[in-house]
Amino acid sequence: MNRRRVLQASSVLLAAPLAGCSGELQTFSSWKAGQQAVLELLFSEKLVQGSPWNLSQVLQHLAQSIEFSMQGFPVLKGTWFRSTLGSAAFAVFNARGAMSHSLDEPIPGAPALDASQTLKTSVQRLLDAMDAFANFQGTLRPHFAYGELTKPQYERAHLMHLANHWTQFQAKTATA
Repeated sequence: MNRRRVLQASSVLLAAPLAGCSGELQTFSSWKAGQQAVLELLFSEKLVQGSPWNLSQVLQHLAQSIEFSMQGFPVLKGTWFRSTLGSAAFAVFNARGAMSHSLDEPIPGAPALDASQTLKTSVQRLLDAMDAFANFQGTLRPHFAYGELTKPQYERAHLMHLANHWTQFQAKTATA
């Protein structure tokens, strides 16, 4: 059996028990809840732990992901990866209602994140991307790793992505 068939078979075996399962989202239960959390960053700024990115850069990264779902990702993993391992990874994340990924890894081929961009500008960009996605009626582009996703699947992926990055945030407190 060749490598491609082994990968396809393993992804089918991994995803099959999860096919009808959609775990409850662990942090943001709705698009509106995600938008509200983003907006609240303007009133209770957070620090980012364990990342070379500042808060503004994390928000730019999240906006890029949503924008690319509508425009197309600059670089896609190979077709075999997206249809096997990538789709299996999404199935696992979807089933448990939470995603885990490297929190300092840029989207392949995405423009560099601007460390000097203001928080207000980054919050607005992410909210604009979220509004554009909510109102989007066109054909969504394949995810660079997960492949083809429906709009509800993409919404869950974006909310899980948002929640995964939220784990890095801690309240900014005054020090004496």
